[in-house]
Amino acid sequence: MYDLIIIGAGPAGLTGAIYALRANLKVLVLEAKNYGGQIINASKIVNYPGIKEISGFDFSQVLYEQVKDFGGLIKFEKVIEVLPDKTVITENNKYQAKEIIIATGLINRKLNLENEDKLLGHGISYCATCDGNFFKGKTVSVVGGGNKALEDALELSNIASKVYLICRRDTFKGDKKYQEELKKKKNVEIILNSTIKKLNGENSLKSILIDTKGKLTTIDTEALFIAIGEIPNNEIFKNIVSLDEDGYIITDDNLKTKTKGIYVAGDNRQKELRQLTTAISDGALAASMVIKDLNN
Repeated sequence: MYDLIIIGAGPAGLTGAIYALRANLKVLVLEAKNYGGQIINASKIVNYPGIKEISGFDFSQVLYEQVKDFGGLIKFEKVIEVLPDKTVITENNKYQAKEIIIATGLINRKLNLENEDKLLGHGISYCATCDGNFFKGKTVSVVGGGNKALEDALELSNIASKVYLICRRDTFKGDKKYQEELKKKKNVEIILNSTIKKLNGENSLKSILIDTKGKLTTIDTEALFIAIGEIPNNEIFKNIVSLDEDGYIITDDNLKTKTKGIYVAGDNRQKELRQLTTAISDGALAASMVIKDLNN
C-alpha cells in the first residue's frame, strides 16, 4: 500500500513527488517511457523564473535526481487501468494507493499517414533535440506552425545542410522572434499553405509528397520532424474522471476530480495555460492536497 501513486514522471509528476516525499509519504511514480515529459525535448528553456537558461534535459535530470535523493521510487511501467478503489494496473503489476495524482501530460499529435509508424526512428521523428544529430549534413524537413516547429527548424539549421519548414497555413502561429531568426538562415526554405500527403520509403524515409494549393510536389528528404502539437492521453482514466470534448480531464480549483482521492496535475487537465511553470505549480498543489487529505 502506497500513500500516493503518481502516474507520469514529467515536471508536474516529479514536483508532486518531491513535495509528498518531503512530507514523509510513501510514494511510487510510474512512467511509461522516459522521465521529463515533453520538456525534455526543449533545447533551451528561457522563461522559467530564476533560471536564465537551461536545457529541457538538464532541467528534467535535476528534478529526477531530487526525487531519488528524497528516497522516491520510480518504476518504468505503462499504466493500463486505474480502478475507483485506487488500484493501479500496469502491464506488469498491480499497485494499491490511498491517493493518486494523474500527471500524464500530452502525447505528440500524428499526421496519421501511411508508413508514419513504420518509419518512426527511420526518418520520422517527433523530437529534433533527440534525433537531429543523426542527420548532420543531410536534408531534413519540419512540419508545423507553432513555436516547437520554429525552434526545431532553427536547431536543425545548425546541423543539417538543408531544412524545409512546411506549414499548412499562410502564416506561423509561433513567436515573431523565431520567425525573424529563420528568415536569416540561408539553408532554411519555408513552404506555406501546404500539407503532407505521403511519406515515401520502405526501410527509411526517402521523400515526402506535399500539396500546395492543389499542386503536388515531391521533396527529397532523409528526415521529417513532426511538430504539429500535442493531445491528451486520458482515455484509460475515463472511468474515474470526467473528460471535456477535447479529452482533457476536468478538475476543480484544487485539482480534484469526480473520484475522491484522485487528483490531476499538468498539461493533461483542462486549463488556460500549459507551460512549465503551471505544470510545476500543479504538481505542488496536487501533492499539498494529498498531504492534507491523508492528515485528515
